[in-house]
Amino acid sequence: MKILFVCTGNTCRSPMAEALLKHKMPEAEVQSAGIFAMKNQRPNDHVVEALQQQGVTLDTISQPVTGELLHWADLVLTMTTQHKQSLIMEYPDFQEKYYTLKEYVSNNDKKIWNQLKQQYADYEEKRSQFIQRYQHKMDHYKLEQELKEYLRHDWEKIQKLESSLINYDISDPFGGDVDTYKQTLDEIQKHIDALILKIQ
Repeated sequence: MKILFVCTGNTCRSPMAEALLKHKMPEAEVQSAGIFAMKNQRPNDHVVEALQQQGVTLDTISQPVTGELLHWADLVLTMTTQHKQSLIMEYPDFQEKYYTLKEYVSNNDKKIWNQLKQQYADYEEKRSQFIQRYQHKMDHYKLEQELKEYLRHDWEKIQKLESSLINYDISDPFGGDVDTYKQTLDEIQKHIDALILKIQ
């Protein structure tokens, strides 16, 4: 199974998850990427130090999320629900692969997630149909305003469903000291252990 871990900038949480899974399961095919990542950035120094203290080597550099990467992956695990939402909006064709790491290893809320996937699919279809119909009839600003109003009710339904979910986010240590990064690493490690049990 090919696994892609995704977070915002790919210098922190997703490289931690990638390094831990490679360390604990060397045969795993795994990469990490960032929604807003630039290419070839080194991971945060605190990430490297926290992993070294666990005896884990980190030899990855950042890369942005691309359609090619999403096509390569069998499973795409995000660090937060927001990351997952961003992928659904930007790359809707792969949404059957998207889970938060915590969600994937948990059995809770499956019914709500299925409803959410359908809501997102309906939202995206309505959005693209509206744009196709009106893009030549109004300027860009007007189109954005009308589109927002047209989809407002659908977006409220999505937000309501999401607010009923358990918090599936991995804490963000950005800006913290090494101990803060170690706490996040411990949190990720617990879910990586559960992931290994699930995929073996």
